[in-house]
Amino acid sequence: MTGKTLERDLGLGAVLAISVGAMVGSGIFILPALALSVAGPAVVVAYLLAGLLVVPAALSKSEMATAMPEAGGTYIFIERGMGPLLGTIAGIGTWFSLSFKSALALVGGVPYLVLLFDLPVQPVALGLAAVLVVVNLLGAKQTGRLQVVIVVAMLAALSWFVVGSAGSVEQANFQPFLTDGLGGLLAATGLVFVSYAGVTKVASVAEEVENPGRNIPLGILGSLVFTTLLYVGIVAVIVGVTDPGTVAGSETPVAEAAEVTLGTFGLWAVVGAAMLALVSTANAGILSSSRYPFAMSRDRLAPPSLGSIHDRFGTPTQAITVTGVVMLALIAFVPILDIAKLASAFQLLVFVLVNAAVVAFREGSATYDPEFESPFYPWIQGFGVLSGLLLLTQMGTVPLVGALLIVLGSVAWYVLYARPRVHREGAATDIVRRKVGRDALDATEAVVADDGAPEVLVALTRQHSTDREAALVRLAADLVRGRGGRVEVVRFEEVPDQAPLDETATAQSSSDLAFESRIAALAADLDVPVETGEIVSHDTKHAVVNHAADRSVDTVVAEHERLRLRSRVVGDPIDWVVRHAPCDVVLVENRGYDTPRTVVLESDDGPFDPGTVGVADAIAGANGGQVVFRFGATADPPERAVGTLTAYQEELAALCSSPVVATPFRTDGGGPAAPDIVVRRGVDHRLRGALFDRDPASPPVCTELTVFPHESRRPGVVKRLLERVVF
Repeated sequence: MTGKTLERDLGLGAVLAISVGAMVGSGIFILPALALSVAGPAVVVAYLLAGLLVVPAALSKSEMATAMPEAGGTYIFIERGMGPLLGTIAGIGTWFSLSFKSALALVGGVPYLVLLFDLPVQPVALGLAAVLVVVNLLGAKQTGRLQVVIVVAMLAALSWFVVGSAGSVEQANFQPFLTDGLGGLLAATGLVFVSYAGVTKVASVAEEVENPGRNIPLGILGSLVFTTLLYVGIVAVIVGVTDPGTVAGSETPVAEAAEVTLGTFGLWAVVGAAMLALVSTANAGILSSSRYPFAMSRDRLAPPSLGSIHDRFGTPTQAITVTGVVMLALIAFVPILDIAKLASAFQLLVFVLVNAAVVAFREGSATYDPEFESPFYPWIQGFGVLSGLLLLTQMGTVPLVGALLIVLGSVAWYVLYARPRVHREGAATDIVRRKVGRDALDATEAVVADDGAPEVLVALTRQHSTDREAALVRLAADLVRGRGGRVEVVRFEEVPDQAPLDETATAQSSSDLAFESRIAALAADLDVPVETGEIVSHDTKHAVVNHAADRSVDTVVAEHERLRLRSRVVGDPIDWVVRHAPCDVVLVENRGYDTPRTVVLESDDGPFDPGTVGVADAIAGANGGQVVFRFGATADPPERAVGTLTAYQEELAALCSSPVVATPFRTDGGGPAAPDIVVRRGVDHRLRGALFDRDPASPPVCTELTVFPHESRRPGVVKRLLERVVF
């Protein structure tokens, strides 16, 4: 045996104790009064509903904990499943959530102490927070026995409170029940959701649990059932034994109810349990929340300093210090209700990602072999995602804005700091990549298999040399050769608006006759039907589009020089043709066309466009050449990405009728040094062209074709961004 391992000595009882101890705290000693002011007596249902809505995340995290028992932590599961970006959001969001929960425990716990001693609430809370931060910095830890003693004492006091007070419950106190309607009930459910945040904490010690495939899910679900029933019982007693409205908004609702039913001794017992639970919750929150920036630092998503361990104390002092500063600021400046809402909002967001992560692992190509599998997959996960998002919308402005700011801040942090340092991805990215690739392959198969007789319009919109003119016609002929198609070569002439389009303007000139003669001679060598014509108009771009529509052509071929960035943004007449043509448009940077044998199909950091593949394959097939896939990718792509992209190119090559060569994934595109012709997809919109279309620093050395698909096959901005991200 090499290295150190952790002994699996935590049984089902220990798992239950850890999970229950992590849940029972601020959620029951503080939140009932706050939730009662939101939903009235229906707060009892709010606690029950919140417990039910936690089940999907509990099942999902149980499954991931048995698949990755050595990893531990919500952040790790989400980062591995959903990728570094969402992992960053989850890590920062969970860190804030636990920091909020610790602050909530102290701000809400001190009023219980004030019942017995005349003390100022906020200074005492700040003092306790500072002490707990120092304790964590020095490395002092609660022993397992002390934690068990705290949990047992707390549960004993609360159980006595419920049992001893049940006989004093007045049914009339529950009327009217749903005082603020469904909206109030959902808002209260979202508020108390954080009460169950600790249910999955046991996953962080999964490596030490014996028989994790059985004990982790049983422990998590068993503790959830027990705690939900305990919460419902306590809240029902609070509502039932106090006069309606008297404890709504109270800082010590459990103590007030206990004093009514159990007298002074009951008050002392509840205060003692509350202080034990809340200090324990705050301490555990500092301990666990500080480990999130620590873990993110090890994954290069946060600065290395947050991952440093103090030489003497053996603790991540900088991570603990940052966490402590945030907690002290919350206690000093944020009202308790807002703290509670923010804590629940971030926990909801994290649980949504937990449910999504299971789907990513199950559907992705990563090695994933859990001992326990969530039942009713994927419906239970989908329900968890949708219900969590629904509750978020019902929690008011402060938590929504807070959650949005955390998400946006996390995204900005990832883009500006983490992304250049991280070269990995989550299982979900590969799922999307394979789906995008599959859709592209299906569309390509339909294009390649089309056995219709295509018609190509060669639109000559300016004066061309005979060689360049012949190159365009030969190119068009290759696009239809072997498919029973035809080519129409039309020379478009534009006259001023004041010039009438009469017989004089439309009469054929000697130049027109010479043009038709040249094309006829060329057609005799092409073995493809070729027609010629001339069109005079006041607006060439409209004339090209109208003629293409009248003839129902499949492709317009026109010569066009690459535009600079400024010109693409401002616009050019050919842009209008591209956007309004009733068919595909192929723009040609003409450097000659003489039996091209090496046809490079260039990707724009996304899947190859189906129409572009068809053009490249037709040219290579007509000239006995080969298609070369030139595929750009990020530097050092993850192994999973290389496997998926390789499989995609292999399937795409099988669809082509010409031989195919796939180049390695390189950021510069790779490929042969001197291709005969390059084919790429174009961007149909000026702004998108400025953003996405690549503008090489050096001029092309061969003819380059830019294929613009018809609008029915053009991907939108969101899809293009998605393609570029996953490919």
